[in-house]
Amino acid sequence: MIDISFLKELDRFNIVLKKRVLSKYQGERESHAEGQGLVFSDYKDYVPGDDFRTIDWKVYARTDKFFVKQFEEERDMAVHIIMDASASMDYGRRITKFDYASMIGLGFAYMALRNNEKFNFSTFAESLNYLRAKKGLNQLVSILDILEKLKVKGKSELRKAFDEYKKYVRSKSFIIIISDFLYDIEEIKGVLSRYTKHEVIVIQVLDPEERRLALYGDVILEDSELHTKLRTFISNRLIRNYRHKIEHHIHAIKDACEHLGHDFISITTDRPIFDTFYAALRA
Repeated sequence: MIDISFLKELDRFNIVLKKRVLSKYQGERESHAEGQGLVFSDYKDYVPGDDFRTIDWKVYARTDKFFVKQFEEERDMAVHIIMDASASMDYGRRITKFDYASMIGLGFAYMALRNNEKFNFSTFAESLNYLRAKKGLNQLVSILDILEKLKVKGKSELRKAFDEYKKYVRSKSFIIIISDFLYDIEEIKGVLSRYTKHEVIVIQVLDPEERRLALYGDVILEDSELHTKLRTFISNRLIRNYRHKIEHHIHAIKDACEHLGHDFISITTDRPIFDTFYAALRA
């Protein structure tokens, strides 16, 4: 069950989000800066150096003078929420990683709506699932209903999903990517490097047991995506090696994000959800 009782608490973040996300794009709706936007503004005399393609030839035919079109710069910025729904996310004792990730995604969608911003919500596993919700006030409820009915399964195809998602990002955007990111680091780098022109927050969601490996002795491990099984003995030495490798992987993602200009946080599902948003927005 996905808990959304916390959403009202996020109202105190509305101003923070707007400042954080839109500070690069001052005056989105009231802007009259000249640019190649969608809204025609005025004409001006052509001068050397102006883009020749902006000349209005119909006006030239009537006046025998060169005039170029001016446009109001389009500065609306969509919020894109992209969430992992592969089988590995269906793990957790108190709450699954998928349910916790859904709370994060819905929280960002809620803040976008409160700020009158457009948002797109998608999940991915073996393929991309673009969620087409109802419009207006029911939009968030519609997304919640879809997420609660969604079957969390399959092997994650990170690169394939984001190759497909490129068609939905048509302008500068605020992108939130939520996953356990238990993928090869080079694949992660390849995907994240495509979005350097956007504001991106990468949020890794892990179960506390995944972070510390709270197992010992003779166990049978099953891959949640491939369903292969492995019988092994978990010793103190193996636990130390595992913890070293998971921390090394987390730091490798963090370093990649910093190099690309993205923000990154790694959290576990026992963390209060409000603290997660605080960390994400101050990253």
